[in-house]
Formats: sequence, structure tokens, C-alpha cells
Amino acid sequence: MTTTTAITNIGSLVTNDPAQGDGTPLGRIENAALVIEGDRIAWVGPADRAPAADTAFNANGRAVIPGFVDSHSHLVFAGDRTAEFNARMSGSSYAAGGIRTTVAATRAATDAELEANLLRHLDEARRQGTTTFETKSGYGLTVADEARALRIAAAHTEEVTYLGAHIVSPDYADDPAGYVDLVTGEMLEACAPYARWVDVFCEKGAFDGDQARAILTAGAAAGLIPRVHANQLSYGPGVQLAVELEAASADHCTHLTDADVDALVQAADTTVATLLPGAEFSTRAQWPDARRLIDAGATVALSTDCNPGSSYTSSMPFCVALAVRDMRMTPDEALWSATAGGARALRRSDIGTLTPGARADLALLDAPSHVHLAYRPGVPLVSAVWQKGVRAH
Repeated sequence: MTTTTAITNIGSLVTNDPAQGDGTPLGRIENAALVIEGDRIAWVGPADRAPAADTAFNANGRAVIPGFVDSHSHLVFAGDRTAEFNARMSGSSYAAGGIRTTVAATRAATDAELEANLLRHLDEARRQGTTTFETKSGYGLTVADEARALRIAAAHTEEVTYLGAHIVSPDYADDPAGYVDLVTGEMLEACAPYARWVDVFCEKGAFDGDQARAILTAGAAAGLIPRVHANQLSYGPGVQLAVELEAASADHCTHLTDADVDALVQAADTTVATLLPGAEFSTRAQWPDARRLIDAGATVALSTDCNPGSSYTSSMPFCVALAVRDMRMTPDEALWSATAGGARALRRSDIGTLTPGARADLALLDAPSHVHLAYRPGVPLVSAVWQKGVRAH
């Protein structure tokens, strides 16, 4: 028999359902309660109308939000790039080539070492309120290493992305066309069974527009849904390609022309602009202009881009604070983008929201309001997490 749990005395409940509560995109209900049945939300509403449940948890006036949806990360890797970060903070510039350092360490690691590192980062993220995460391959760049990265990831999340096209493998430094053939052929065949998505780093120093189109088209033909690393380091074709191929997301979106913004607005129901402020923080780069995108009508998500080179953070609250302070988002917009926006970027309707029928993924904040995520940056405000209806420890 399925048991029910009521979380009562919630000071502020964010549902991300405009039909609820205050009628804003956050659908905020004050003095609220919710009921979990099994792994789903069974009821939300005012506390004085809450139905009886088998067990109860008293929120003591604190805020409850949907679990964060981290729709862009790179967690199957070994080693770190402390020396590179130190050099960058001392004046060196960031370039795509630093990935090769992680490729060497990842190839040398055992399966057990890679999985242990993945689990460590997942636990770290969960403690900060993340209940859904996407993660990619991309640090093996051989058929065997890419396939094992995806196999390891697939044991821990449904949202697995094939990123054989992270950079041209060092083994093919003199034959990039040959590497594209490998990525779209033998490597794709080995990796597709473990993945839902296909991604490509469309950037100077990585893959140009024609190469990216060939890789994403081959992935789509194998049943994978495209997403694109687009326009991070410079202006380029990535965003337009993402829209053209109906990719679920164009990620980074730092350098955008007016035509790029217009394309994302026209594709707002299909292609999400996923912003990754941890990367700009860690590389001292130009911030994405979230205000420009939101005001134009694009759909925006926030994610960590957790990786050992350019954004070594697993903290969605940190990214929310950066988005508010440096990308001109309001606290409401940043929270929506880190929850419902991430769900949109993964084409999911069962997460990122706290409404009846949704998955019971939620975080209790040690604060009366979600605004404290930006108001008190760096403070560990997540005091409890429920994932699929089970309280995480």
C-alpha cells in the first residue's frame, strides 16, 4: 500500500504553476501544504485545507521549492585542472584546448574511479537541492571510452548525452574529418544505446557549423535528440543551427546577434536558451545577457555546466545568485529557470513543478522565501531534499 506524507506549515510554496496561488509564473502559495503519495505530488494548497496523510513533516514556516533541474553537466571525468584555473586567474585566457588534460586523466582512470567521482558530485549536488541532472560524455574521445562514460552515467540518470564531439580527439589532430566520420559512425553506434541526447561543441577550436550539422543529423538519425554548445566563446553558427535542427537547447548563448535572439524567440516552444553562469564566473568571461533574452520572449534555463575545466561547481543556488547579480535576472526568473526552465530544456513535464501528478522532487530552504537564494549567496540554505518522494540523507 502506498503511504502518504504531508509537508505542513510551509511559509512559501513555489509550484511553478501559474494557476496556483498568486498567479505568477512561480504559482506561489503562502501558508501552504503539500501531500506526497508514493513518488508523486498528490495535492498542494493552503495549509488549512490539507487532507489527512499517513505521516507529516512540519516545515516550520520555511520555503519549499521544486528540486533544481541541472540540464547541463559533464560529470564523468577524472582528475582536475587546478593549475589551469590558477593560471587563468593569474592572467591566462580560456580556450577549448584545455579539455585535452581531462581527456588524458579520464582515459587512464578505471570504471570504478569514474563512477566514484560521479557519485561524489551527485551527492554534492543533491545536498544543494538538485533532484534531476543531465550529464555528458566527452572526456574519452575513443569509441570505448565514450561508450563506457555513457554506460556509467546511464546507471544514475535518465538524461544522458553523447558528446563525442567535445573537441577533435588528440588522436585525430591532423585529421579532423576522420574524427567526424568516427563520431558519426562507429562511435555513435556504440554510444547511442546508452544516450537520450546528442551534443556538439560548435565553436572555434572545436567544430564548425558544417561539422556540427553532420554530427547532430547523424545523432538524430540514430534516435538521439540534439542539443548544442552554442556561441560560448565567440559569435558563430551554433544558435542558428540549434534552432534549425529543433534542438532541445542551445547552451551558453554568451555571444548573440539580434538574429540569434530572434531565432530563439521564434523557437521558444522548442529550443531553450540554457545559460551557464558558472562558466563565465570561472573564466572571467562576458556574462550572457539573460535580460535581453527574457524581455524578447525566449525561454531561458539555468544550469551549472559542472566540469573540471571551466565551471567546477555543482551548486545550482550559486548559479541562481550569479544570474540575479550579474545576468540581470529577477529572483523569480532565476528560480523558474533553474527548475521549470531546466525541465523544458530536457523536454520533461513531470519535473520542475510541484503540482498533482508531478514527480515529488522538492527542496526545503532554511529561509522564509526563495529570494534568499540570491539574497544570501554562498549560505547552505537547502535543509532537506525529497527525491521521487523519498527524503534524501
